[in-house]
Amino acid sequence: MIINRRKIMYRFCVVLSVLVMASCAPNTKKDKADEKEPVDYIDPIIGAVTYGKKSKDAHGFGKTFPGSATPFGLVQLSPDTVSDGDNGPGYSYEHTTMEGFSFTHMSGIGWFGDLGNFLVTPTVGKLNTNRGVPENPEDGYRSRYSHDTEVTQAGYYAVTLDDYKVRTELTSAPRAGIIRFTYPESDSSRVQIDLSRRVGGTSTEQYIKVVNENTIQGWMKCPPEGGGWGAGAGNADYVVYFYCQFSKPLKDYGIWSADIPDVPRKMRFIRRDNYQDAVKNAKIYTDTTEMQGKHLGFFTNFKTEEGEQVLVKSGISFVSIEGAKENLEHDINHWDFDKTRQEARNLWSKAISNISVSGATDREKTIFYTALYHTLIDPRAFSDVNGNYMGADKKVHQTNDFTYRTIFSGWDVFRSQFPLQTIINPSLVNDEINSLLQMAEFSGREYLPRWEMLNSYSGVMLGNPAVSVINDAYQKGIRNYDVEKAFQYSLNTVNNTGNGALGYSHKHISKTLEYAYSDWCLATMAKSLGKNEIADEYFKRSKNYKNIWNDDVNWFRAKDSAGVWLEWKGKTKHGQGCIESNPYQQGWFVPHDIDGLKALMGGEEAFKNELISFFENTPEDFLWNNYYNHPNEPVHHVPFMLNEAGAPHLTQKYTRKICDKAYGTDAYGLCGNEDVGQMSAWYVLASIGIHPINPGDNKYQITSPVFNEVEIKLDNAYYSGKTFKIIAHNNSAENMYIQSIKLNGKTLDRYWITHEEIVNGGVLEFEMGATPKIN
Repeated sequence: MIINRRKIMYRFCVVLSVLVMASCAPNTKKDKADEKEPVDYIDPIIGAVTYGKKSKDAHGFGKTFPGSATPFGLVQLSPDTVSDGDNGPGYSYEHTTMEGFSFTHMSGIGWFGDLGNFLVTPTVGKLNTNRGVPENPEDGYRSRYSHDTEVTQAGYYAVTLDDYKVRTELTSAPRAGIIRFTYPESDSSRVQIDLSRRVGGTSTEQYIKVVNENTIQGWMKCPPEGGGWGAGAGNADYVVYFYCQFSKPLKDYGIWSADIPDVPRKMRFIRRDNYQDAVKNAKIYTDTTEMQGKHLGFFTNFKTEEGEQVLVKSGISFVSIEGAKENLEHDINHWDFDKTRQEARNLWSKAISNISVSGATDREKTIFYTALYHTLIDPRAFSDVNGNYMGADKKVHQTNDFTYRTIFSGWDVFRSQFPLQTIINPSLVNDEINSLLQMAEFSGREYLPRWEMLNSYSGVMLGNPAVSVINDAYQKGIRNYDVEKAFQYSLNTVNNTGNGALGYSHKHISKTLEYAYSDWCLATMAKSLGKNEIADEYFKRSKNYKNIWNDDVNWFRAKDSAGVWLEWKGKTKHGQGCIESNPYQQGWFVPHDIDGLKALMGGEEAFKNELISFFENTPEDFLWNNYYNHPNEPVHHVPFMLNEAGAPHLTQKYTRKICDKAYGTDAYGLCGNEDVGQMSAWYVLASIGIHPINPGDNKYQITSPVFNEVEIKLDNAYYSGKTFKIIAHNNSAENMYIQSIKLNGKTLDRYWITHEEIVNGGVLEFEMGATPKIN
């Protein structure tokens, strides 16, 4: 047996260098759990399942992505296991193969997803130009992988692609990302980039140019004809520009171009055999440095020694190639992967420092800080580092006084996500409102989007959530935008989509109730602005929810435009004029007039008993069900209504139970879709002991905090206080009931606190006990 001493020494040096790098790596692990920093509790794998063995409904689980992002950053560099179907984040923990790693992702969305652009895959051996299928990954460029090799941390992700034996590490900056590949010894190592790839469809046209021996640049057009958001129905229409550099010179490279069938580029067409065969048989061009086409890809071949590292970094822009280049040069102007990783970690440490918690288990801290992390992904930056952004008029604009933002999952996030941000990130709320106003103006519509993605008015879900967000912000003193324009566009919005002359929505419970709430929001803002006639009119409209109360069934019931009641199938039967809910769940959505709702139900006792029944029939696991359905948003305010029913101990009981049972520390740790921060924001607020019922009335309901001590740092540019603390004495899993409350040392005899009381700074103190305090 001949021993190759040179190889043994080389491998020894590689192992030694890896050990040295690990010892110098950013604080990934601590010797003692109590020495962990808050950022160390973040685990992005939480919620990273679309559908799996535990699925009970058509909506799935968290649908988060596990890769690297920065707080509200433009780039999200994450692994992709699938492009197909209702797998919006591009990754699901249940999948066993991986397509590669792309630079843009959405977090926690249902429906056919989008983004997943600029897919980079390391391969070894034969070049495959199509991704293949999970059942036969060898037929494409996808690879098997094991969760045992995954590392998921704030700003960092790593995995080994088993079929290629390539270790892949990802980290990112706000508008750029960098990948470190560690290869085996091979004469046929490769980096390949699928320019056509897009979650839920494809880009329909691409351009690429080899700039020099280390750089490529180009773009990918993603209109609705290419599928994506809602299989095209979401109207997402954008162009992704890239400026990409390689640490290993481009010596042996090429471009592939597929002669694809003349069909729409949506998933139901591109998954067919004739389309995939065309991609598989794409023509390879090795004698050109520039190309434009309908289905392009790029590859660079090279030899590698065992353990050799090759890095790829790219700036991303939705404006121009020049913007992508400037983003890269501003964010990552070096080849030091660990430096960028440390910077990303530092950004997360700073971002989550606005709320700190203590006095709970590691499990609860992991859930909390990961939830806080998930609330800080969107609305993400859409403008470049130079302030340029693509407006809704498809023209380039520039802003110097705010960051133009995108991904506004309105129907979800007005409930908890934006109320949370008004406390910890008021400047972000200003950014979002300015962005919504720009959209309304530049689109020519002059009303606000309901669910916005990359300047699209996707029309997803219902209600007028942007009106809620604007009014809530205005009432809290967040006003760095054109207030008159914000009011006018809000007025236009409720007039464009509302209950109209009928005073209710044809065959709809959900729309009737949610439009009544947005009328209240508009009226409240009008009153604050001294527009009393408008305020009076819309306060009257906000009572229109009463028009669909039916005494025969003693509940809300849909009726048609002629006033004929729809067939009644019982409160818990889904549909019947309800979206993603049943009448029982949707019927609680009268946050702006709880006294009026009580009167309809027959008084406070009847109201309380109905609430108790609602929760007593809820399953212990809090997965999708016909009662308190925490996986979906319409009921998120309902536990706090028990405060208004004179049963605050039940609010305390059920919020603590939801925090414990509906959230976890693994990929199944979110019982329903994350919905762009909403599911996690509910946990953040409820677990620290406050949550609104009615965004816009400046009240937070008080409940039992999970943590013994909470400190909120306040932004002095907006608020007079420096910090607000919540302290729970004698708190534990058993001692979940509030016995007494003090605010700044004075007894508080109510179970709510105002926004002003919080942002003025101070201390909210609870004495906790094991026995409910019955009022």
